[in-house]
Amino acid sequence: MRRRLLVALTLFAAIAVLGFAVPLSLTVATSRTQQLVLARSGDADRFATLADDAVTAGDSRALADEVLRYHELYGDNVLVVDATGATTVNAGADVDDAGIIAAVAAARRNQRPHAADQLTPWGARSMLVARPVGTGVQVNGAVVIEASTAGARGDIARTWAAIVLGGVVAMGLFVLLAVTIGRWVLRPLAALSHGVAELTATLPKPRADTVAPVSIAGRYGGPPEMRALAESFDAMVLAVADSADAQRQLVADTAHAMRNPLAALTIRLDSLEPAIPASAAGTFRGAGAEVDRLTALLDGLLTLAVAETPAAFDVARTTEGDDQCDAVQVAADRFDAWCSAFEAAGQELRVAPPTARAATPGDAVDTGSAAGAAEHAEVAVPADVLAQMLDVPLSNATRYAGAGSRVELNVTTEPDWVTVTVHDDGVGVLPTEIDKLTTRFFRGSSAGTGGSGLGLPIAAALAQAHGGVLTVAAVRPHGLAVTVRLPAAEAR
Repeated sequence: MRRRLLVALTLFAAIAVLGFAVPLSLTVATSRTQQLVLARSGDADRFATLADDAVTAGDSRALADEVLRYHELYGDNVLVVDATGATTVNAGADVDDAGIIAAVAAARRNQRPHAADQLTPWGARSMLVARPVGTGVQVNGAVVIEASTAGARGDIARTWAAIVLGGVVAMGLFVLLAVTIGRWVLRPLAALSHGVAELTATLPKPRADTVAPVSIAGRYGGPPEMRALAESFDAMVLAVADSADAQRQLVADTAHAMRNPLAALTIRLDSLEPAIPASAAGTFRGAGAEVDRLTALLDGLLTLAVAETPAAFDVARTTEGDDQCDAVQVAADRFDAWCSAFEAAGQELRVAPPTARAATPGDAVDTGSAAGAAEHAEVAVPADVLAQMLDVPLSNATRYAGAGSRVELNVTTEPDWVTVTVHDDGVGVLPTEIDKLTTRFFRGSSAGTGGSGLGLPIAAALAQAHGGVLTVAAVRPHGLAVTVRLPAAEAR
């Protein structure tokens, strides 16, 4: 690709140089030609005036002296003829030359002189300039100057040589610049291609049943180096996607495989309970609690594996045919389901009236900027999935917000989006822990016993799988807000 890039840049540079040098060269040649023509035309007009005076006075000696001195000084041949075409003065001109004969005849007929051809270094050695003697009514003869073009052609040749030399220097600079730019542009690309190729070589081969995406190289083409890089990226994408699927499948298979032994262990512990002496009852209950915690952890891992597999949701939507719900109704249902649990924890749970607001580009969700009431909020998520996402922050609030805290469930609508927020005025978490709450197995320092650290990651994965996002933010002066922003669905 470097060679092709250099060829393209050099071609563009050559076109630019030629586009400047060729017109400049033609302009120089035209200017020098006009300069010579104007100078010799002035001399011919002067000789024509002298010849007319000589005809009037009947004495051509002064004319002959001027013509001879001119011939000696400039080396140009001069021919003066009278009205009959007879030679009056001749300073080196060949009267039998066809060009001179034609120029004399045209001048005697008082014809307009033809435009001189543009001179070139390899052009004609001489140029004919003819003028009639006398007025336009009566022509008393003609003057023809056979001017040498050697000086003009030499000037043009020297100027053209300077232009060519300048063009060669400019081309050299352009080529050097093209090489520098090519190295600067292609060196990172070559290093990237080499690194991707080495990484791709170490990745496992995709499974035979893996569906390959549309190849970048096949879709866009490009130079061989770019196609090779695109093919390496395609292979890497397949390997990474296959590895992620295998990881999720491993988690799911492990959770499924361990559920049966844990269930059997729970049954055996339950059967042993009557035979446990009182002194070991505490240890026995602790073992049962650990088994329950391990079971909950495996259930969470299985749920997380399913939540991170979008294909599972696509199948569920196709099967159930119910991929949207009313977020206001779901929020009301979750209030009814959790109301008693909050009362038992000494907390207050309430549902704020749903609100609607106009969205601005880059505007963040703000539950307090209501612009009107919204009775319904159709969201492109099944009701059970939205309920599962809301149960996580509600459960966390009952455990960690603290007695006496107030928890509010709020639904806000805006064009194309529906936002559901669960915020409380409890103890909250440390500012350094806010961004870690959606990390697997992370539990805040203020969290008590119980919990697996998978609730918020599962809810975040569910939101992302349905085209939304889950965010966690601190509430001032204290508390925590969990916001789920999901795409709105068309009203039924």
